[in-house]
Amino acid sequence: MCVDLSVTVGDGVRLHVRQREGARRPAFLLVHGLASNARLWDDVAAELSVAGFPSYAVDLRGHGDSDLPAAGFDTATAAADLAALATALHLREQGLVVVGQSWGGNVAVRLAAEHPALVTALALVDGGWIDLAAEFDSWEACAAALRPPDLDGRRADDVRAHLRHAHPDWSDAAIEATVANLRVAPDGTVTRRLPVPQHMSIVRSMFDDPPQRFYPALAMPVLLLPALPAGQPDRAARVRSRVQAAARALPRATIREYPDSDHDLHAQHPERLAADLLELVR
Repeated sequence: MCVDLSVTVGDGVRLHVRQREGARRPAFLLVHGLASNARLWDDVAAELSVAGFPSYAVDLRGHGDSDLPAAGFDTATAAADLAALATALHLREQGLVVVGQSWGGNVAVRLAAEHPALVTALALVDGGWIDLAAEFDSWEACAAALRPPDLDGRRADDVRAHLRHAHPDWSDAAIEATVANLRVAPDGTVTRRLPVPQHMSIVRSMFDDPPQRFYPALAMPVLLLPALPAGQPDRAARVRSRVQAAARALPRATIREYPDSDHDLHAQHPERLAADLLELVR
């Protein structure tokens, strides 16, 4: 059973959390990527719960059902929010496996480096090694490439149809969780939960502050789970090279590749991903 919590962290900001109970330890803290939300972890969390492990999937500030404050849209603040959340929910006593996807992987790296006593193990799901400054010649080029498309005013049913066509192997729950990145008005049109300026503030923090400088502080086991895109051998080779470089810089790293896969591994392969996470704690 999933229970929805509201937890106050820094500056009085309330974060929404989807909690699933379990009698075994440690617990799993599930951290989504940029412009995503906690619901996309539901299929993974259900598998962890069947195995007896509790999980806490969090909506970061400005995402999902969490507050949208005026400031704090950067990796450092997101990591601080998670540390405050862990304290408020007494997760330090349970031990914690932190699982971060995409930008959430960068956030998880910083959390683990700055609060090592909190984190038993770390899993990085197609993220945690993202270094935008190494991919783009300038911030201007990065911003032009990564500014999100304008979705406001589109119809929710059209968004669903696009997602089902693009991801035929995703569950209905994963499709609806992705639609939940948007607010749906009574007339069926959508607006972004995370506005574009806040989105780009996070992208700028990713450009200015990549996670690699925190790797030497990560003494806990780290599982790297890269998605290798189908039909793009050059891109897959670049991803593999970056992940192998990250593994060499981490004291205790293991790589599990997902060939021919989407960036959102937790949506596409929830059972396999949950099995890999359970192997990490075993």
